[in-house]
Amino acid sequence: MKIKEVSKDKKKEIRLITAALPYINNIPHLGHIVGSHLPADIFARYCRLKGYETLFVGGTDENGSASEIAAEEVGEDINIFSQKLHEEHKKIYKWFNISYDNFSRTSNLIHYRTTQKFFKKIYKNGFIKEGTMEVFYSPKEKRYLPDRYIKGICPKCGYEDANGDQCEKCTSLLDATQLLQPRSILSGERVEIRTVKHLFFRLDQLSEKLNDWLKTKNFWRPQVKKIALGWIKEGLKERCITRDLKHGIRVPLKEYKDKVFYVWFDAPIGYISATKEVLPTKWKNFWQDTNAKVYHFLGKDNIPFHTIFWPALLMAHGDFNLPYHVEGLQYLTYEGEKFSKSKKTGVFCEKLPESGVEADIFRAYLILIIPDSKDAEFKWSDFQLKINSDIIGNYGNFINRTLSFIYYKLGGKLQKIRQEDFTDSDKKLISIIKEKTKKINEYLERVYLKKAFLEILSLSSSGNKYFNENEPWHLINKNISRTNNILYLCAHLCRALAILTYPYLPTTANKIWYQLNLGDDIAEKEGVWETINDIDILDNHTFNRPHILFNKLDNNTISKLKELTLKPTDLKDYF
Repeated sequence: MKIKEVSKDKKKEIRLITAALPYINNIPHLGHIVGSHLPADIFARYCRLKGYETLFVGGTDENGSASEIAAEEVGEDINIFSQKLHEEHKKIYKWFNISYDNFSRTSNLIHYRTTQKFFKKIYKNGFIKEGTMEVFYSPKEKRYLPDRYIKGICPKCGYEDANGDQCEKCTSLLDATQLLQPRSILSGERVEIRTVKHLFFRLDQLSEKLNDWLKTKNFWRPQVKKIALGWIKEGLKERCITRDLKHGIRVPLKEYKDKVFYVWFDAPIGYISATKEVLPTKWKNFWQDTNAKVYHFLGKDNIPFHTIFWPALLMAHGDFNLPYHVEGLQYLTYEGEKFSKSKKTGVFCEKLPESGVEADIFRAYLILIIPDSKDAEFKWSDFQLKINSDIIGNYGNFINRTLSFIYYKLGGKLQKIRQEDFTDSDKKLISIIKEKTKKINEYLERVYLKKAFLEILSLSSSGNKYFNENEPWHLINKNISRTNNILYLCAHLCRALAILTYPYLPTTANKIWYQLNLGDDIAEKEGVWETINDIDILDNHTFNRPHILFNKLDNNTISKLKELTLKPTDLKDYF
C-alpha cells in the first residue's frame, strides 16, 4: 500500500479517515454502505487527489456479544466464524470500490496489545474506578448475559425491541437494567438481576472539558452536535467498561483477568491499531501531529460514542488528537420500511456482483439520496428514474456525445484553442466551470458530499446546454475551425468532470480518462485536482474510441435486481 507523503515545507494537512467498524455478526446491506463506508471512501479519494497525506482505515468489529451470539447460532468456532465473515465483508467493500488503505480486524494481536496499553494509560491517569453493577443472569442458560444478549422495552420511547446497551430507535444509551420486561435473546426467557464487580470509566469527570470542546465544533451537522450536547445536558455518568464474556480482550489486571473489555471500549481503539498495523513506524503522524485531522464517518446510532465516549477516552489518555469532524449519517429505509433480513426487506449486498450492474450505478444513487441530515428512503422506482435521467441522461450523455463527435466527425483529433478565439459563449462556459469547481471544492472540504455531487451534475448540464446552443452538428459543414473550438472546450469539460467525479464514480471517471487518452488512472497523476481548470489538452491531441459509459436501467433489469438482492444469504450457508 502506498501512502502519499507530503513534504514538510509544503505544510499540507495530514488526514486520517475512518469508517465505523461493522459488527462481524452479519453481511452488509445498502444502509451500511451509505451509512459510513461510501461517504468515507468518497472523502478519502478526494483528499488523495487534493494532495493531502491521507490514510483511510476501518475493519471488522469481532469482539463482544454480537460475534459470540452469531457464531453460536451457526454452531461454529468464533475464530473460524470471524475469519470467514471478515473475508465476506472485504469482498463486498472491494466490489463497491471502497479504497481502504487498511481494513483490519479487532481480533488481531496488534489491536489486543494496543487496547491493553491504552487502558493502562487511562488507568494510571486516574480515570478508572472499581464498582459493582447489576447484571443479568439467565437461570435457563446458567450464564451471565451482557447487554447485547438482552432485549426489552425502552423506558424512554417505549420501543419494544430495544437492545440492552442502546435503543436503536431513539439512540438513548441504556443500562440493561433500565429495560422493561427484559428477556434473553437466546432463549426468550425472563432473566434475573445479580450484583457483580466491574471496572468503570470516569466519564463524569470529563463533562466540562467535553462541553468546551463541543462548543468549538460549529461546522458539525446540527443533528450530530445536538445529540452530543443532549448527552452533556442530561448529565454524564461513569460507564462500565468490562463484561463477563468468553470472547474478547482480557483486562490486564490480575483481579479482573476473567473479564473482557466492553466492545465499545475497544472498538474505536481499532482506528489506532489499524493505523499502527499499516504504518508501524509513521502511525503517530496521523494521531499526534498538530497538523493532522481525524475524520470519522458513522451511522446515527454510533454518534453518541464518537462525540462523547471516544473523545473522552482520548482526553483521559492525553496523547492523541481528538476527532476533527464526526460525520454522523442518518438511517436509510427500504420502500418505507426498515431494512430487515428476516422480513427480506432491503437491498443485501453479497449478491450484487452477480447482477451485471456496475458498482458506480449504486454509488451514484446512494450519494444522491445519502441520509446526511435526515433519514432517506431507497425506492426502486426512484433508483431507476434518477440513474436514467441524472446520471445517464445528463452526465453520461454529455460525455458520450462529446467524445463520439470528436472521434467520428473530427477524426479523433483536436487542435488547441487560442485564447483570442474565445467567443462570449466560450467565456461563459469557462467561467461556469471555474465557479462550479470552486463551490465543489468548498463543499468537499466541509464534507457536504451530496451538495458537491449535485454541483458536478449541474456542470454536466451546463455542458449539454453549451453543446446544444452551439449546434456543432450544423456548424461542421460551414466552419470547421469553430467546430473544433467548441469540441475542444467540451473535451476540456469532460476532463474536468472526470477529475471531479473520480471520488464518487472511480471506475467511470477512469473510463473517461482513458477515452480522452490521458492515461489509465486519474489518481496516478500528481496534483491532478489543482489542474481541473487548466485548459491544457495538447495541440493535435488524439482521442481513443469512445464507449457508452452506462446502460439504461429498464424494467426487466430492475425486476432482476429486486429478485436477486431481496434474498439475503443465511450465515449458515457460508460454513
